[in-house]
Amino acid sequence: SITRGRASAVIPAGLTLSNISKEFGGKTVLDDISIDINPAEVVCLLGNSGCGKTTLLRVVAGMEEPTSGQVSIDGRVIADSRNSLPPEQRGIGMVFQDYALFPHMTITENIIFGLKGLNRQQCLKVADIALSRLGLTALAGAYPYMLSGGEQQRVALARAIVPRPRILLMDEPFSNLDSRMRDSVREDTIGLLRETRATCIMVTHEPEEAMQIADRIILMRNGKIVQSGAPEELYLRPKDLAVARFFCDLNEFPCTIQTGEATCILGRFPAKGLPDGAGTVCVRPAGFMFLPQGQGLPAMLQSARFIGVVHRCDITLQGHDRLVHARIREMLPFKRKREMGLAIDSKEVLVFASQPA
Repeated sequence: SITRGRASAVIPAGLTLSNISKEFGGKTVLDDISIDINPAEVVCLLGNSGCGKTTLLRVVAGMEEPTSGQVSIDGRVIADSRNSLPPEQRGIGMVFQDYALFPHMTITENIIFGLKGLNRQQCLKVADIALSRLGLTALAGAYPYMLSGGEQQRVALARAIVPRPRILLMDEPFSNLDSRMRDSVREDTIGLLRETRATCIMVTHEPEEAMQIADRIILMRNGKIVQSGAPEELYLRPKDLAVARFFCDLNEFPCTIQTGEATCILGRFPAKGLPDGAGTVCVRPAGFMFLPQGQGLPAMLQSARFIGVVHRCDITLQGHDRLVHARIREMLPFKRKREMGLAIDSKEVLVFASQPA
């Protein structure tokens, strides 16, 4: 069995992005982005493809220069529209989506490639510690083509942290891995970040991944920050319907909002602070409970498929022309194409006012 070591901690840096904008060919890709990232904080930039998150990461890394605004590390400006410190002088580590390992070098040689100011023996010792931490000691003399995707990504992570960067940037680091390998490498990465205490920004388009890793999620849309906060805040208190849809599949029901209450075919729900008028009641798939016929809302189970732990169910609801999608743990008493009752868990309900056209 492999005995994993511990990674040495660094003094983490604070990172400030002030009014960052970036244009390509007259098109605005980043629009007045301002973020303060605390030392040792792990932040995920989240959003759909093309929202600007990777461009923002490249501005921090020094691979792109901002059209306007400033990037500062611990109060020292390292980039603005006139001057930009080269990437190698920023003290920033980078982990790429495609691993970017040198195919003609051994794993040890890949890891020590970027080390400066150490003799060969010292470099090898540093590499041994990193390999031990990630369970890769047996692969020290191997070449990248001999490794699995997960092992290659662990090597890329080791190479990024051995120079002891105070800030680590990761661009979709797990997207090329299968789901089981992704979970394993992600757990190793989380452990390493907590041990080294490096400030970290990670780009991802996977909400669940962001919630597992981040202290704070910054959700981007069309080059702007839509909402920023702890994972629980964005999931439980999304700013708008689009944010809610990003984090979860929703069942949506038109409603009328009046004096702080939303009324739809499911019943009445609190809508405190929302203006009177049209709106949408949203129920997460986990928000439904099956009841015996004659109780709750009249409904019919159309289909159910076991997907591990829960059943994914399609339900028809009287007065609603779309299938309702639910995730139900206990299915035994209920049969398909039979009438039943449906109850709603209010904790899984969100209400939004309609946006003006």
